[in-house]
Amino acid sequence: MTLSRLAQRVPTPVLTGSCSTNKARQRLISSRLRIESVDGHKLVSTYMPEFRRCSSAQPDDRHSAAPRSAPRQAQSPSPVKVAHAHAHAQRLRLGLGLARNHTTALLHSASAQPNSFLAHRAFSSSSAAMVAQKIDGTAVAKRVREQLKAEIAEKKGINPRFEPCLKIIQVGDRSDSSTYVRMKLKAAEECGISCELIKFDESATEAEIVARVHALNNDPTVHGILVQLPLPSHVSEYAVTSAVLSEKDVDGFGTYNIGELAKRGGNPYFVPCTPKGVMVLLEETGVDLKGKNAVVVGRSDIVGSPVSYLLKNADATVTVCHSRTKDLDQHLKNADVVVVAIGKAGFIKGEQLKEGAVVIDVGTNYIPDATKKSGQRLVGDVEFESASQVASHITPVPGGVGPMTVAMLLHNVVASATQWFDAEKQRKIVPLSLALKEPVPSDIAISRAQAPKHVTQIAKEIGISNSELEPYGAYKAKVDLTLLKRLDHRRNGRYVVVTGITPTPLGEGKSTTTMGLAQALGAHVGRLTFANVRQPSQGPTFGIKGGAAGGGYSQVIPMDEFNMHLTGDIHAITAANNLLAAAIDTRMFHESTQKDSALYRRLVPVKNGKRQFSPVMFRRLKKLGIDKTNPDDLTEEEIGKFARLDIDPETITWRRVLDVNDRHLRGITIGTAATEKGHSRQTGFDISVASECMAILALSTDLADMRERLGRMVVASSRSGDPVTADDLGAGGALTALMKDAIKPNLMQSLEGTPVFVHAGPFANISIGNSSILADKMALKLAGTELDEDHSTKAGFVITEAGFDFTMGGERFFNIKCRTSGLVPDVVVVVATIRALKVHGGGPPISPGAPLSPVYKEENVEILRAGCVNLAKHIANAKSYGVPVVVAINKFSTDTSAEVEVVREEAIKAGAEDAVLANHWAEGGKGAVDLAHAVIAASEKPKDFKLLYGLEGTVQERIEKIAREMYGASSVEFTELAQKKVETYTRQGFGNLPICIAKTQYSISHDPELKGAPTGFTVPVRDVRMAAGAGYLYALAADIQTIPGLPTAPGYLNVDVDLETGEIDGLF
Repeated sequence: MTLSRLAQRVPTPVLTGSCSTNKARQRLISSRLRIESVDGHKLVSTYMPEFRRCSSAQPDDRHSAAPRSAPRQAQSPSPVKVAHAHAHAQRLRLGLGLARNHTTALLHSASAQPNSFLAHRAFSSSSAAMVAQKIDGTAVAKRVREQLKAEIAEKKGINPRFEPCLKIIQVGDRSDSSTYVRMKLKAAEECGISCELIKFDESATEAEIVARVHALNNDPTVHGILVQLPLPSHVSEYAVTSAVLSEKDVDGFGTYNIGELAKRGGNPYFVPCTPKGVMVLLEETGVDLKGKNAVVVGRSDIVGSPVSYLLKNADATVTVCHSRTKDLDQHLKNADVVVVAIGKAGFIKGEQLKEGAVVIDVGTNYIPDATKKSGQRLVGDVEFESASQVASHITPVPGGVGPMTVAMLLHNVVASATQWFDAEKQRKIVPLSLALKEPVPSDIAISRAQAPKHVTQIAKEIGISNSELEPYGAYKAKVDLTLLKRLDHRRNGRYVVVTGITPTPLGEGKSTTTMGLAQALGAHVGRLTFANVRQPSQGPTFGIKGGAAGGGYSQVIPMDEFNMHLTGDIHAITAANNLLAAAIDTRMFHESTQKDSALYRRLVPVKNGKRQFSPVMFRRLKKLGIDKTNPDDLTEEEIGKFARLDIDPETITWRRVLDVNDRHLRGITIGTAATEKGHSRQTGFDISVASECMAILALSTDLADMRERLGRMVVASSRSGDPVTADDLGAGGALTALMKDAIKPNLMQSLEGTPVFVHAGPFANISIGNSSILADKMALKLAGTELDEDHSTKAGFVITEAGFDFTMGGERFFNIKCRTSGLVPDVVVVVATIRALKVHGGGPPISPGAPLSPVYKEENVEILRAGCVNLAKHIANAKSYGVPVVVAINKFSTDTSAEVEVVREEAIKAGAEDAVLANHWAEGGKGAVDLAHAVIAASEKPKDFKLLYGLEGTVQERIEKIAREMYGASSVEFTELAQKKVETYTRQGFGNLPICIAKTQYSISHDPELKGAPTGFTVPVRDVRMAAGAGYLYALAADIQTIPGLPTAPGYLNVDVDLETGEIDGLF
């Protein structure tokens, strides 16, 4: 039976999630059929020398190298589904043609050549005294290896990353094991397979070996793992072999694969190599196994049992004989096919066989032979001389089944690599359906009505491996940054930033539009799409604004988990920020109460008779220009410089933070206890998301970058005017330790089951107001394409949101975030509402909790058209960066078709590619399908990306550039304090940082009363502050409260817990 026929009997496993379509199944079936086994465990010691087990002879056929009751094997990111019989039959029909085609390519690729092996039928005529034709396993194995080499070269030509990789684990230095390993290494090298031997000392512990197996399981570059048996007596073969991931168990003897092979309609990833080779050799004889009587002599788990399963699946009538079988001769006389694997030299004689039987001899036994230099020769379990007089075809020993084992091992490795590479492309979201209701229920009711997918299912659908996923409960998880390294080769998906016009205090639905657009693209248009949003602060959640999960039928779920705690990132930032605050005041206290020498002795104490600098201290030594590593070598002057930071209390900019809207902490006095000996000072609290640590989380590109940024945060100046950093205080490493998990993006889902990354939430008033660079990079790779895929049709989308309007979040997105990340967006989506545009056209003010004026409920085209100047200004601002703009008209129930048409006309006139009405709040992704198509079309337009300003010139010039071109100002006025600060930062070496201007969100200008698109005003810059670690300066053009207060009727009044279910009620 060739690989094609065997494939018909060994169904391909159906991978859930990303490999669930029929087309994907066909590809996997074809791939699975190109491989099937791996180099065997050494059968029963006396079996073929290529087998991986090496031990003394075990003539009892019941023994085997693979334990029957081994624990269940580790499962892969894409577990196997065992299909029902009718589905199984359908899969076989789907894959049959592909399987046959591949088999032809595998064994017949050289048939047109004069020396083609198949021209001789892979077996040769015996001498005149012989009846049987010899089946030449050596020739078949050679042909397999040659075809594998050609296949690898062909696939590498298409995708240079295609490099099948096998890892062999050997424990100890048994000479026979080493010999067999060398054979595999040599054969792999000939085929172009990367093969590495991982050797452990004989004394290695089971835990060490299993740990290495797990590491190989998690290594995406490894496609096959083989444990060379036997293992030392103190190591459990059960534990080690069962630890190998089923999809990398190219040996085929793991619990999962052998168990599935034994089942009718089972779905093993791999068939054991020797049994697979047996079936291939049977195919070479031309025998049709259907209805034939097949006798398998030997019942080991290594050969006998798996061969019997394969023969049964080939519709043969199978009898398994063993050491307790009665009337063996009778069974053999009735056998059309005989497979022998018992480990007894010459056990089966010719007179026992039926004339014309096909005989496959799997045994390898050494018997004395004085004519041989070694004093022994290799024979099989069948007496070749007598059997060859009766059989029609027979395998010799050596040169029969033996060479097939290693060939099939390599074949399995190539197939595994093919399957892993193909699976990487098969990312497909299985959407959740929405039961839309009218009127639209509350956000929390909608969230509760939807049953989310488990976060592990989302991860599988989008191509995140188990080793990269860190679940936090059922519906949220962190994703490890190693994913970026694994997918570094991919081209990025399409990048879309959602921003908006100048909003009203009620908000215009930017987050809702972000979610609706992502749901439309992902669940309705069929493009893999990620929504990337900021993590909300708990302050607004319990205050006046409520949560930030979107709204209506376009939101992140579960809503309560999204808005409260999530995975603790904000708490980690709070802890890091406040540790640094404590370090500042504590250092000032100790410096004021100790002399330099005493301070130095405590900072660098003697331990075990030796004084050593801690690693972080070398950063300060380098900054001071002290090139010494021995603490005892410092001079008194150097000791003073090193130990005494001499912080000027008046210059301290670092404040404590809390994730609560507590207005009474805006200004406080610390150090009033008697124990502080009069060292008190005035300070205050900020909201946690206003911490520079949060901005650093958003702008870091990896862990090392975050460490550097945290260390260089400037918290004050010394009395001599030098900047004092977190690393000067020795705190940079500790801050990184507190935030090392926070740097990993959080994975959640939308109402329609599309993926959402929630990561970082810098305060939009004084910081960048964008989600993290790392979340965007991760999503862009997951939504991206492989080198051999059509990017224009296969690329997915990443929809990220910028806080407030374009003059704030959008401008900072480009000039700070994109400058740092190097990413360039493909489309800018500007969200507009008719309600807000009417405000900018002269409509009365809107206040939270107050009734809306009739002008916002009735058609008024004149006011609306006048207000469209605000939209036009934001479109012009966005287009100045050279990126296409699409306007999303967020539909309200009071909007009229005439009003929508006005907005559309004005948007197109202002330069937008399109302006589309979107009803995603009421209809979910279905209501934003037109918007999705407009975004796809815009993403294919050419771009001429450019930033607003360079980093040359003065700080004042950059501030003026933003004010004039983005806001429409005629000039900028700097206070004396602001001028002094700019001079200080420039002198300290920070004069070339990008700029963030903190201003009101309710006007394009600095003045919330100036609506529409004002011009000719002067922007007052009251102060300039520095976020050296985050990498920008921020100018204050308004009095910004960095910790909000609670209203008279705060949101927490409605929040409670259902004591029966534990569910949270009252969020909005």
